Amino acid sequence: MMVDYAVLAGTIASLTEGETDAVALMATVACEVHHSDERFDWTGFYRVTGPQMLKIGPYQGGHGCLKIPFSKGVCGAAARTGEVQLVDDVEAFPGHIACASSTRSELVLPVFGQDGLLAVFDIDSDQPAAFTQTDATALSRILTATFKAAA
Repeated sequence: MMVDYAVLAGTIASLTEGETDAVALMATVACEVHHSDERFDWTGFYRVTGPQMLKIGPYQGGHGCLKIPFSKGVCGAAARTGEVQLVDDVEAFPGHIACASSTRSELVLPVFGQDGLLAVFDIDSDQPAAFTQTDATALSRILTATFKAAA
């Protein structure tokens, strides 16, 4: 089952209309995205909480890493570069952090609010090469629309 991103975007927009609290937005997005596709094994946010540091935010799935420095892993690379990370095989990614041993592929998107980088949105799959550029583009649009007013 592939995600109907138009429906997902509309659902998230209606659920979050008028909301500017970043954590409330993250919780809603994580839930809706996680349940939209069976490829999505772990779905959540790592929030920027200090210089060069990410800390676990709202998520769906098993436990995640509590802290990730910008210098490590796929999430760190997205935070450090401000660019989407689309990784078909996490074992081949230099410095990959295995928060869950079942993860085979990963999609991480930077999340920007009014004051710059707020977080990264991390989606893990237990399937190799689970994500496409279509996923990255559609999810980037949803995140931009959802978090534009978040402080």
